[in-house]
Amino acid sequence: MTIQQKQQLALFGGTPAVTAEYPEMFHWPIITEEDEAAALDVLRKGAMSGTDITRQFEREFAAWMQTDYALGFNTGTASIHAAMFACKIGVGDEVICPSLTYWATLLQMYSLGATPIFAEVDKDSLCLDPDDIEHRITDRTKAIMVVHYVGYPADMDRIMAIARKHQLKVIEDVSHAQGSRYKGRMLGTIGDVGAMSLMSGKAFAIGEAGILVTDDREIFERAIAFAHYERYNNEIETEDLRPFIGLPLGGYKYRMHQVSSAVGRVQLKYYEQRIDEISRAMNYFWDQLEGLPGIRAHRTTPESGNSMGGFYNPLGKFISEELGGLSVTRFCEAVRAEGVPQCYPGCNLPLHLHPIFHDADIYGHGRPTRIAHVEREIREKAGSLPVTEQVNMRVFNIPWFKHMDKQVLDQYVNAFRKVIANYELLLEGDPGNPERIGNWNLTPRKKIAKS
Repeated sequence: MTIQQKQQLALFGGTPAVTAEYPEMFHWPIITEEDEAAALDVLRKGAMSGTDITRQFEREFAAWMQTDYALGFNTGTASIHAAMFACKIGVGDEVICPSLTYWATLLQMYSLGATPIFAEVDKDSLCLDPDDIEHRITDRTKAIMVVHYVGYPADMDRIMAIARKHQLKVIEDVSHAQGSRYKGRMLGTIGDVGAMSLMSGKAFAIGEAGILVTDDREIFERAIAFAHYERYNNEIETEDLRPFIGLPLGGYKYRMHQVSSAVGRVQLKYYEQRIDEISRAMNYFWDQLEGLPGIRAHRTTPESGNSMGGFYNPLGKFISEELGGLSVTRFCEAVRAEGVPQCYPGCNLPLHLHPIFHDADIYGHGRPTRIAHVEREIREKAGSLPVTEQVNMRVFNIPWFKHMDKQVLDQYVNAFRKVIANYELLLEGDPGNPERIGNWNLTPRKKIAKS
């Protein structure tokens, strides 16, 4: 596709490319009277702290995922915590994890006495690199934590082969990827257990909530025993759990709030059709930009059999050398000026560089928690994961379109085309990238309020 004729950049006084006023394009989640009625029914019955509606939602969610079991939690953080416990991760154990993720993928393991061993991500998928796993396995390694980063499926065939060879559990963090598929299979159903956030910012958004899925009865029951005291009862079949029935082994209370469960049941009915529309809009946007220098889509291809689900927190890849060395910071500044407030550089900062994984003594061990239960130095230094450490310099946020409207989408497409057509003008005065781009959380987007 050819670059459109040069126009004066809005950054230098020109007319912005985006003039459309369509707040519904970005409003999420979609809440209808059906959701409101379901939530009000729970409130009016005083059933907020029960489990009957949650169990209905779990059954429906498990059927959608095609798994034997689903278990609701009050947060995604809690669901991942329970998944770790369910996989018998404990004191002195090591879990191989990507450093490029949100802290709730792994920080909970500190409370179990375990520690993360960070590995590289693949430069294209931004997910855990299978080539950087095996040499990190020791006799302390208990599991591999996989993150399907911003909805992109990790290379599960290779990861599962490594895990089975070394008899390791695989936990899938699906918080970015509800409804995404890997070679036709739902993410979260390929490893031993999947866990995910369902909070209001996610693609599958039902409130502040999380859920765990598995085909393994023992993992399911251990997750119940950890933090669902009212369900830790005589229905438990796992023999070594039965002596402690009645009280939560973890001492936590992690059940899902039933307003979230009720909303979840409604959202699930429409989720597939909604993510289909998101997918059509996001792919249309990228299709119009195909072939332009300096940017690439971070998305799956139809021939792979993979999909991006709800395209949570979508990113583009930035190739500075194709634009004369232009910084991603300057590029995004120009795109924002064209009326695209969601365009910021970077994503999650690499966790292995945060002081909580180097210096923090959280539980009073008298030494940093990261090495409280290990006898060797495992803390990664700057430069130890070069691919991960450079990701923030070569990705940028793009709008997360929720509806397929070509007239609106074309304006956003033109904003990117216009900036790329005029990139040479941006080189003058380009201050370059700051030393740090990104956030420990994903880069915040400008909230577009519902009118």
